[in-house]
Amino acid sequence: MTTAILPSYVGDAWWAPETDPDATVVRDASTGEAVAAISTRGLDVEAVLRHARTVGQQSLGALTFHQRAVLLKQFAIELTAHKEELYELSTRSGSTRRDSLNDIDGGIGVLFTYSSKGRREMPNSQVYLDGAIEPLSKDGSFLGRHIYTRLPGVALQINAFNFPMWGALEKFAPAFLAGVPSIVKPATPTAYVAEAWVRILVDSGLLPAGSLQLISGGVHDLLGRLTLGDTVGFTGSATTAARLRGQVDPAVRFTSETDSINASVLAPDATAGTPEFDAYVRQLMVELTTKAGQKCTAIRRAIVPVGSRDDLVAALQASMDARVVIGDPRAEGVTLGPLVSVAQRDEVLHQVGVLQDAGGTLLIGSTDRPDVTRADGTVGAAEDGAFLSPLVIGFDGPAPDAAHEVEAFGPVTSVLTYSSLAEAAELVGRGGGSLVTSVATHDPQTAAELISRIGAFNGRVLFLDRDDARSSTGHGAPVPHLVHGGPGRAGGGEELGGIRAVLHYMQRTAVQGSPRMLTAITGVWHAGADADATGTHPFRKSLAELRIGDRVDSAEREVTLADIETFAHFTGDTFYAHMDEAAAAANPFFPGRVAHGYLLVSWAAGLFVDPAPGPVLANSGLENLRFITPVSPGDRIRVALTAKQITPRETDEYGEVRWDAVIRNERDEVVAEYDVLTLVAKELAPAGAQPSTGAAA
Repeated sequence: MTTAILPSYVGDAWWAPETDPDATVVRDASTGEAVAAISTRGLDVEAVLRHARTVGQQSLGALTFHQRAVLLKQFAIELTAHKEELYELSTRSGSTRRDSLNDIDGGIGVLFTYSSKGRREMPNSQVYLDGAIEPLSKDGSFLGRHIYTRLPGVALQINAFNFPMWGALEKFAPAFLAGVPSIVKPATPTAYVAEAWVRILVDSGLLPAGSLQLISGGVHDLLGRLTLGDTVGFTGSATTAARLRGQVDPAVRFTSETDSINASVLAPDATAGTPEFDAYVRQLMVELTTKAGQKCTAIRRAIVPVGSRDDLVAALQASMDARVVIGDPRAEGVTLGPLVSVAQRDEVLHQVGVLQDAGGTLLIGSTDRPDVTRADGTVGAAEDGAFLSPLVIGFDGPAPDAAHEVEAFGPVTSVLTYSSLAEAAELVGRGGGSLVTSVATHDPQTAAELISRIGAFNGRVLFLDRDDARSSTGHGAPVPHLVHGGPGRAGGGEELGGIRAVLHYMQRTAVQGSPRMLTAITGVWHAGADADATGTHPFRKSLAELRIGDRVDSAEREVTLADIETFAHFTGDTFYAHMDEAAAAANPFFPGRVAHGYLLVSWAAGLFVDPAPGPVLANSGLENLRFITPVSPGDRIRVALTAKQITPRETDEYGEVRWDAVIRNERDEVVAEYDVLTLVAKELAPAGAQPSTGAAA
């Protein structure tokens, strides 16, 4: 029977060649049964690019960051509803249920996280501000500011076989949030899993036109057609990354997350019997067996004190004997599935041979084919599957270069020993740059010394001890909030990393101009731009009516000594600058007794607030508060409050308004400046139904 060719999703339609006798057949990792054929013979890659650059750019460009973020959450909900079928399909790649949790639930979690971060940390607009205003003239008429705008091209994402869902979504989510369409190219051995999650999203009807395309096979000369404004995100081997980078125009952003000889250090204080030792053993077990060790973040080098090696090996062997059951993931009780393919298993065995030739000895495990639990529950010799026992390799004396350079991409780790923290750090650095190193220690001084020595060699460093062992996500589990990438051999790029990853798909530009121009460009009011203090009080306006630059200019209020003393006794803040004339005058910052800064901020609220119920629902905070000029008894203050930024919430009936607040004295000197945050209804409530909360600060 002919195996069907796995379709691609291009131009917002499913496509596959009618036939290809040279198509690659992908097989079940446990049974060898054919799963799919992979081919893109006849694919028009120029049309794929054109569709992304036109239709995809237009549909995503019409949305704000928040609108894209809401869609990411809807994608996550849709995939969650189909999670079980994805789990079932994932078993064909050798994944146990725990492995699938890392890939499938991990990918869904990325979508949820970027949805949340996009709505909380980005504006509901299409321009992202980077840093504060840079004044470029004394009179404030010429300003500079850094902004990010989305790239005009396409994000080509080339993924590895081990995480066909999480690995793809960690690239797709930030690109989508930035507003850049994606072309996803999955690795051949697990392309059928990628096709499944893409199909779920397509069938949901949620995808904006052209925002996501899938190429289930070779991309032909697509790399050579990329231009300025396009990006490539690659996960795989360093050798392949170098080859692909050479096919891309230098103007194209190329980031890679490549193979990494990650380390885990057992600190001198983490001796057998300590919680740190036990946590180290558990973590090493997880990294050896999750995804059959086929993880770019797996521990390849266990770096331990000389006197702890035997204890570690014994504890690890006992843990394996108790917990490792090798077999078909569909069988009850199996904890370690096969590698993704027979070819991958043979490649791992080849690399193990290289490590043995360099002086390594097998401390745990055998390279012989293991007995396995079959899908029907029977146990016997592995026949067609890509099964391999966990292997631990030890080196006596100084570790050879091979221990730091050769990666057996499977359930394999090496144990290396050290005599001092300096030597341990030197061993970590010999990996040439890693995605992650973990350290098991309960000694803060050890942690501080090691991070100063190994930080430059790693994208991420995890410190594991009794306090965080239960809550830690673990050595090999990148989280969307933090950078996933590393220097040197690890690729020199990054994926994930919170909003940093979104900005990778955007261009930072220094914009210079007048306050009026910068206000128009950024959607944020800048001091000196047009402001309107006439007409209706801004607190009587809903989001539908409020405009950037709407302002309140308050009346003045005199500050008396009695006011200062009342506030001091009422609050308990009797700091000498407010209560002792001689001591205050001796202070280099004060002319004598002065008003409390918080008294002035409280009075400012009383000067600008409109107290009646209305569209302003609540004050949600103050930011960037600075006290600049002291206020003495007899001084008079006033406040100017200007609508600075308006951020409607996509899923609520209200939004956030950021107000620019400046308090001045009668000499027009700035006393204090800060941002006031309020929650404001999108529309005025019907008469008699307005909320009772005012806008009191």
